Amino acid sequence: MLFYTILLISLRLLGKREVGNLSVFDVVVFLMIAEVAAETIHKPTQSVWTGIFPVAVLAIIQISVALLSLKNKRVRDLLEGEPALMIRDGVIQETVMRKHRYNLDDLFQQLREQQVGSVEEVAYAYLEASGKLAIFQKSQSPLTIPVIMDGEIQQRHLHITGHTEQDLLTDLAAKGISSATTIFYATYLQGELKYQLKESAWRPSTDAR
Repeated sequence: MLFYTILLISLRLLGKREVGNLSVFDVVVFLMIAEVAAETIHKPTQSVWTGIFPVAVLAIIQISVALLSLKNKRVRDLLEGEPALMIRDGVIQETVMRKHRYNLDDLFQQLREQQVGSVEEVAYAYLEASGKLAIFQKSQSPLTIPVIMDGEIQQRHLHITGHTEQDLLTDLAAKGISSATTIFYATYLQGELKYQLKESAWRPSTDAR
């Protein structure tokens, strides 16, 4: 009963995420915890603390890595991967599909599952780290692509939106912002820069949001 309680507490501390959104690192940690639990249960004569200690260590490692990835996008991308642009303006990105070993059968199956009749209807389609295809049709609201995340300029996203880093810096300067490091999130919406300051750098602004 004690070991069962410890397991529940450990898994609760690991955070709330849907199974489909777990990173590879999360899955590895959960599998290792399950293996330790099974080994401990199968050996009732063994001290329960021999199972509690490795579970606690794994939980601490997972929580530490989660906190690090929360503060550092590069670590987050390394552990969880970045979304891959599979379709842009109705054109399938063949090179990207090959890189991610994603075939046309997979692509069209997910299009059908989301009731999309034609590739030409798609403005953007991203393959998420979970394996799910996120589809934005041309008839829908425009896709919001972050050009700044956690104070870091997203060069690849800037390219997709048709802007340069100099365009972004000029737009920030026009809003009285001298550095992108003070920005928590920013995007271009219908050609206009929208942003949210980090809490540590927050100040009243009529332009923000």
